Amino acid sequence: MTVLLDSTDLDGLVGRAELIDAVRAAFLDLARGLAEQPAPQSLPGAGDTQFLPMTATSHRLGLSVVKVMSDAPANRAAGQSAQRSTVLVLDARTGERLAILDGEVGTRMRTAAASAVATDALARPDARVLGLVGAGRLAVEHVHALREVRGIDTVHVWSRTAATVRAFRHAVDGLLDVIEAPGPRQVTEAADILCTLTPARHPVVSGQWFRPGLHVNAVGAPPRPDHREIDATGMARATVVVDSTATQLAKSGEALLSIEEGATLPQTFGRELGAVLAGTTPGRQLPSDITLFNSVGIALEDLAYAAVAIARTRIPDRFSTERRLPAEVAP
Repeated sequence: MTVLLDSTDLDGLVGRAELIDAVRAAFLDLARGLAEQPAPQSLPGAGDTQFLPMTATSHRLGLSVVKVMSDAPANRAAGQSAQRSTVLVLDARTGERLAILDGEVGTRMRTAAASAVATDALARPDARVLGLVGAGRLAVEHVHALREVRGIDTVHVWSRTAATVRAFRHAVDGLLDVIEAPGPRQVTEAADILCTLTPARHPVVSGQWFRPGLHVNAVGAPPRPDHREIDATGMARATVVVDSTATQLAKSGEALLSIEEGATLPQTFGRELGAVLAGTTPGRQLPSDITLFNSVGIALEDLAYAAVAIARTRIPDRFSTERRLPAEVAP
């Protein structure tokens, strides 16, 4: 039987703390050879629309996913979402179709969960001030997720749209102090932890604004090699940690454009978050280091979310997130 979960079913189904744990485990699996995460290839649609089939397998969970993400920038003019996605979950051994999930809720939550995992691994332990460039639903989700790993008590936020900031303030009312900033520079200069959450094509944040000790989560730009939120100076100044090197060098404008401009090299993007978590690659080494998690999102994060969501349905035993490893990959 295939489990079908739409956005209404998924809203509130997965707890943030358990999702952060699941995403952390997925990155560790990737570092330890217990997961497969190939770089995706784009499929042109009509006009400026692109489709991105994203795939991953977890040997530990015995699951494979295919997520089809559409990026349709023209939708914004009609007041519609620019990104839509659907996640197909398969038994990794038999190929049986287990579940189909609407991707909207999961994408937002797993993106923030990945930022939380990176923040926990890379930000200074005493980080308290959050900066958000972008104030939409992904910004609200980041407030909740990052408060799971750091004692954040103040957020500086900027958006091009005043109404978006008002909605953000209402959504986080009572959680922390909210300071509306006049621009991205003021957000960046105030923050201990900075999250860029915009679908920008051209940089909205300059690396010249980075203060010693800052941690950045650059997660807003779509997986298009001509889009970026952080300029080449920022990429060159930071210790960069990525979700997947192969994906970065195929789809990240932050990576590809900074390499093209001569500010970085391909090996700048060779430090994966899973290896940092596993202790095989260094992350932050000094309090004054500037660290930057660069992510366009990977299907393994969607798999982690889907596994937890399915385990919360009416047939949890079938989809336990503690499934045994197949013999060929067991430690």
